[in-house]
Amino acid sequence: MSLRNKISLIISLLFTIIFGISASVIYFLFDDFRTEEFESRLNEKAMSSIKLLVEVEQIDRQLLKIIDQNDINKLYEEKTLIFDQDYNLIYSSLDDTEVKWTLDDLKFLKKNKSFFKRDKEQEIYGVFYDTNNKDFYALVSAKDNYGKRKLEYLLVILIITYIIFTIVCWVITYFLVARLLTPIHVFLNKIKGINENNLDTRIAVKDQKDEIDLLANEFNQMLERIDVSYKKQKEFTANASHEFRTPIARISVQLENKIIAAKLEGTTTKFYESLLEEINQLSELISSLLLLSKLDLETNKYLEECRVDELIFEALENINKIYPDFKLDLDILNVETLDVRGNKSLLIIAFNNLFKNAYLYSENKQASVKIESNEKELKVWISNNGPSLSDEEQSTLFQPFMRGQNAKSKSGLGIGLRIVQRILIQHNASIFYFSNTQTSNNFLLTFEL
Repeated sequence: MSLRNKISLIISLLFTIIFGISASVIYFLFDDFRTEEFESRLNEKAMSSIKLLVEVEQIDRQLLKIIDQNDINKLYEEKTLIFDQDYNLIYSSLDDTEVKWTLDDLKFLKKNKSFFKRDKEQEIYGVFYDTNNKDFYALVSAKDNYGKRKLEYLLVILIITYIIFTIVCWVITYFLVARLLTPIHVFLNKIKGINENNLDTRIAVKDQKDEIDLLANEFNQMLERIDVSYKKQKEFTANASHEFRTPIARISVQLENKIIAAKLEGTTTKFYESLLEEINQLSELISSLLLLSKLDLETNKYLEECRVDELIFEALENINKIYPDFKLDLDILNVETLDVRGNKSLLIIAFNNLFKNAYLYSENKQASVKIESNEKELKVWISNNGPSLSDEEQSTLFQPFMRGQNAKSKSGLGIGLRIVQRILIQHNASIFYFSNTQTSNNFLLTFEL
């Protein structure tokens, strides 16, 4: 799960839970308020009935029933019962509603003065009243339909509000978090484009001085340190390689002179020739390392429009000087253009290494090249017949000094394809190896136009 979705989910859940708890608290508080209010109304009804019956001489039981029936504040399914001190029923309203009571309820009233309980939808309130040395007990039962309708209405409002709030909260939170995290996505995309070839890239820092700007500033400082360290490393490699070339060239010349002198004297030269071959490989290795160290400096120099077919012919001419028996078949398919922008000398070196590789690891000393292009990219396929690489060897093919099983009897350093890959990366191009059969090797070069 992405950070944006995780933050949106957490915030939305938090607000949803808080609102749910708040709505529940409101509902239960209103329910308690309704109960207390209804209990108060039942208490007023019970006390007024007792006082009218006991304290007002002009009102008898029949008149009290008439008053109850015509009371404008009469409750739904209201029933009033009044008992004397001997627990005898002395008054019952005309309502047909049944009130469930026991003798224990009246005894409880005498001790606790009042009680309130529910019997399904019916709510019953009891009160104890003493006057003129006489005790009276009143039970009033009724249904609070009006209050319950308000409670149900409140519940519906809270549920609808909760659903709407949840949807709105999730949508707003998602887009708000996405907007707030936009600088991070910009920052991430900028980081993805940074590699060893553009360590001079820096992240734009605004004046807001928020956490993103602080992070970008620290990242820029880290890039600065890496860039300095990388340049020092490249400079050391270049300087060391350059310094090694002079003494190695001298040793090579002395060995060649020694071999010529040994041949004139008629003595064996195998040892010197073997030593000269090792010296030449060491010289080639140093030249390759020097080239790798200079790639970063040379890429942006001498950029020009280069025709790929001309690069291939020049590279073929160079290879034929070393391997005259090397043959190349060129096939130009559907093409929009043959031009790529780059450093001509470096691209020729890349094709030189690929053709040399095709010659050394082919069975018939031949290779085929196909070129195809459209508006967006230009593709070059280089193929030869020879033992293909295993999956494990393919995964490390472009690593420095990597040599496969088919290279044991071949001379080489295992750095040529690494140089090719570095040159292509410098030109926003890519190289990919694949094998259709066990006796074929194919390289696909893709240039972005």
